[in-house]
Amino acid sequence: MSEAIANDEPNRYLAGNYAPIQHETTAFDLPVTGELPLELCGRYLRTGPDPINPEPNSHHWFIGDGMVHGIRLEDGKADWYRNRYVGSTNLSKSRGQPDIPGPNWNDNPSGPNTNVGGFAGKTWAMVEAGGCPVELDYELETVGRNNFEGTLPGAFTAHPKIDPDTKEMHAMVYAWAQWMDHVQYVVVGTNGKVRKTVDVPLPGMSMMHDMSMTEKYIVIYDQPVTVNFDGVAAGAPFPMSWNPDYGNRLGFMPREGDANDIIWVDVPLGYCFHPMNAYDCDNGDVILDLCIYDKMFDQDHLGPFGDSQSRLERWTVSLANRSVSTSVIDTRFNEFPRIRGAMTGKSYRYGYCASPSTDSAAGWPTIKYDLQTGSQVTFDHGAGRAAGEPVFVGKSGRSEEDAGWLVTFVHDLGKKSTEFVVMDAEDLDRGYVASVALPQRVPFGFHGNWVPDK
Repeated sequence: MSEAIANDEPNRYLAGNYAPIQHETTAFDLPVTGELPLELCGRYLRTGPDPINPEPNSHHWFIGDGMVHGIRLEDGKADWYRNRYVGSTNLSKSRGQPDIPGPNWNDNPSGPNTNVGGFAGKTWAMVEAGGCPVELDYELETVGRNNFEGTLPGAFTAHPKIDPDTKEMHAMVYAWAQWMDHVQYVVVGTNGKVRKTVDVPLPGMSMMHDMSMTEKYIVIYDQPVTVNFDGVAAGAPFPMSWNPDYGNRLGFMPREGDANDIIWVDVPLGYCFHPMNAYDCDNGDVILDLCIYDKMFDQDHLGPFGDSQSRLERWTVSLANRSVSTSVIDTRFNEFPRIRGAMTGKSYRYGYCASPSTDSAAGWPTIKYDLQTGSQVTFDHGAGRAAGEPVFVGKSGRSEEDAGWLVTFVHDLGKKSTEFVVMDAEDLDRGYVASVALPQRVPFGFHGNWVPDK
């Protein structure tokens, strides 16, 4: 088993840079070091948990109230920074206000805290396990729950995938309290309305955090983190735990098929929150690159970093033989993998990860992988500086796969401050192309995206 992150705090997910800030800020004309690329016109948005009234002994990192942090760029300037809570029943009650508008199909009191991005001309905050997406306006104020204009039958996910050719959004969704025997595949058209759903029966309710897609298949992750009914009975805020007896398998459903067409393949025990990418081979095999943990929520029931660390692996799946071979790309702790969006589901060369550290003083570097040559380039942000998920933004007029910018937040743990940074994906040795000091510390969070103004 790989080493877990050590921490002496009674709840690491409320300490240090995990600690919530619990206030909203607006700042204009932010100071820029270096030169922001003029083509970056839009918003970098990132969300995460910022609990309002956490219970220290039982607070789970994934359950905190959602807060979106955003920075807006134009003409080489950083126009504004904003952070706003995502609207929810809990937030409205805490503020003595009416509940936010929009249908709440499962009466979920919480707000989305896991991903935020743009699609079909709107800004969406998203979460898994049944929560309805919440629409935000340009300045990150809550508009209300939006079930894709009344077309979403139930749950959604935090990890939809955009098909680079059709521009449609694909999702695998679960809702543990309402759907105990199936998950659902959802396709949202470019008009922002659901055009297709497929129910997929399962032997139990596993935590289906993410998915993969290729040009031929939707890849379903049915993994050994399942609903713990003893925890549910005891009132645990997060009811999922490690269940190796459940087994681990991947399902390959043809893109226009249904549940009867799924090819299930048993794979090694472990848990993957985030695959990097997947694609079809000429011989019928499927390649998947993913960040894989040995265990998840086994002893640490408050968050993901107490049982093991994820490493980056490549899985080659033979659908004909229903078998898999695995190889390790990098043994270092790898998380939050990203690629150029145009390569989603296609044979690709480059991927990018954050690398959390067991030693907070050592910092969290950004790593670029050349999956053809095997070379790796590490961007060291400095001692005690922790970089988040590296979001790829393509350079204007350039189609080469790594011709782009990597943007993210970097947290200085010693100074208790945060910067927005821009790196050159083609030349990480160049250092920061630009950095923008934010007016306050941003807690560690989850996912984000670049949302261009066009």
